[in-house]
Amino acid sequence: MGAALLPSKTPCSGGAGTPSAAAGSWALPWSSQACHHAREAVRGALRQWGLDDVADTAELLVSELVGNALRHARAPLALNCVLLGDTICCAVIDGSPDLPQVVGAGSEDESGRGLTLVELLAARWGSDTNQTGKAVWFELHCGPGRSPTHAEHTL
Repeated sequence: MGAALLPSKTPCSGGAGTPSAAAGSWALPWSSQACHHAREAVRGALRQWGLDDVADTAELLVSELVGNALRHARAPLALNCVLLGDTICCAVIDGSPDLPQVVGAGSEDESGRGLTLVELLAARWGSDTNQTGKAVWFELHCGPGRSPTHAEHTL
């Protein structure tokens, strides 16, 4: 459970034959305002797609991934979100090829819980390198009769 799921292709990119109902892509500033911009972008997109019920969870997870990128990676920084059927997929893209790892944070530690939150709240998550860095992504299910935070862990 300590290593991130490493898909051969980041799910948020959709891929051939995977129709997307909606998608958004945003460049983020390499500054303390990046998390704010990312949360605003996700909330706006989900509102537009009629998915306000998953907005709080998506905002939290995007904020964690952007914060991790600012702390451990390098520019450029971007956010992609796509709606694929009943699944929201969000990816934070940065300029570092170093893949994230879940670490065990002690009760006195002031950091180290972000990816644990992602692991607990997302249906799936992972990371994948690309030509310029990496993408760290998560999926939330938002279909009928499903709780958006009901995780089906595949790690």
